[in-house]
Amino acid sequence: MPHFVTNSLRARLIEGVHAAGREVLAIYQRGFSVETKDDDSPLTEADMASHHALVALLEDLTPEVPVLSEESAEVPYATRQAWQRYWLVDPLDGTKEFVNKNGEFTLNVALIDDGVPVFGIVHAPAVGGGGGSTWVGQVGGEVFKISQGVYANIQVRELPDPEAEPWKVVGSRRHGAEAFDAFCAALPNHECVSIGSSLKLCWVAEGKADLYPRLAPTSEWDTAAAQAVVTAAGGEVLNAETLEPLRCNQQESVLNPFFIVCGQRDARWENALRAI
Repeated sequence: MPHFVTNSLRARLIEGVHAAGREVLAIYQRGFSVETKDDDSPLTEADMASHHALVALLEDLTPEVPVLSEESAEVPYATRQAWQRYWLVDPLDGTKEFVNKNGEFTLNVALIDDGVPVFGIVHAPAVGGGGGSTWVGQVGGEVFKISQGVYANIQVRELPDPEAEPWKVVGSRRHGAEAFDAFCAALPNHECVSIGSSLKLCWVAEGKADLYPRLAPTSEWDTAAAQAVVTAAGGEVLNAETLEPLRCNQQESVLNPFFIVCGQRDARWENALRAI
């Protein structure tokens, strides 16, 4: 399985995701209208442009592998549960950030094998200068960040002694603030930063942050690509209740349980999590 995404396929996937990102960025820069979906979440022209571009890319490169996108027609669980391997796509993660023009949105493409995110690309077209920033990871293989055309290997950082250096905790700008604050209040010396979309997981993967507790609803397509990057970089994405790794496609609902992203486990944050 680790060799399914060969270097050649990976390069073509990155190229295609970057092309979709350029479409999204063009819409972002020229302006757009905003619709509201049935769940009251926003939908823009960029969501659909990215959806069509990414689905077409994956169907062209790997026609034998099914694709599930946030903007696809709903696929019944009776169909999905038979999938051993599939692509899971969030064409525009952080649409509210996109609408608010703060740049903190991503395109997410994950490969799921037997419920496990094993490969992921997270592309942020408006972060990091020309060409944006991209995080790519294959579990058991390479993991790196691309910024301004430069490829750099990444890994989670060792959790520092909080008496010498505060832990860095990232959180959502918009969701679960009360539970997040309660969790942080039970931690040793730390500092908190708010940022949108799956960038939070990528910060843990590259060692810019130590913890990301998500104590509010998300869906599997929001997290799977970045989970693969975090895992490849030596970290974990864990169910907040069981501390077992998140898995995809295990039930009819595509909602995740609450979870925590960590560079490494530590009894101090585990106890803080239990306390809430």
